[in-house]
Amino acid sequence: MSDDRRVVLVTGSTTGIGEACARVFGGCGDAVMVAGRHVARGRAVVDAIRAAGGRAEFAPVDLRVAGACDALVAETVARLGGLHVLVNNAGILYSASAVDTTDEQWLETMAVNVNALFYLSRAAVRQMRGQGRGAIVNVASEWGLNGEPNHVAYCASKGAVLQITRCMALDHARDGIRVNAVCPGEIHTRMVDEILAHKGGDAGENLRALAAGIPMRRLASPEEVAWCVHFLASERASYVTGTHLSVDGGNDATAGPYP
Repeated sequence: MSDDRRVVLVTGSTTGIGEACARVFGGCGDAVMVAGRHVARGRAVVDAIRAAGGRAEFAPVDLRVAGACDALVAETVARLGGLHVLVNNAGILYSASAVDTTDEQWLETMAVNVNALFYLSRAAVRQMRGQGRGAIVNVASEWGLNGEPNHVAYCASKGAVLQITRCMALDHARDGIRVNAVCPGEIHTRMVDEILAHKGGDAGENLRALAAGIPMRRLASPEEVAWCVHFLASERASYVTGTHLSVDGGNDATAGPYP
């Protein structure tokens, strides 16, 4: 698939990793559909891409709503002329053990992190198959590969993302559609700040303690993940499908906290 004149849909792209992905693809000449629930932030991302000379549109969307995923793919095709890359980035996280996770938290986590990703991918494949080409990159997590205390719903959902990635890659390899995932580790995003705030205490000290347990001794920026997503969606990864790329500073290479 040529990287020229692609249309890229990035969900959850009003902040964090999703925003970084939108900016990276836009800066490389792709037309980007920015999608998310936060209208003001979404429009700001679009304005920034356009100011840098790129092409972008914004679609306000709540992926939990029935039919929203199919409608978003259709809107992307109608407004930008096709769909060549889907980045499934939207996700939510609740910090709770299994006992303390409510039914509502479990169902909402699965609705956003698993169901919406599947519905979007299914709709995207239907479009991409007619074009004879396409790439899907799912943002999973290192917590989809390994457990984490007090995050049972999130870890379960990201494990499901990796299995969807593998199965869809096998189903659609002959359609010219590649499906891969990235597994970010500790990335300095709003979500990480919220997790640290939930712990209480000094925010700066919590951040330093978190970095101390990573082999590279720092958290990544969202842009570092975005460039890995861009690679997996590009022709440079033309023979890569059904796998995941850990972007975690070496965490997955350890058997526990790095000394």
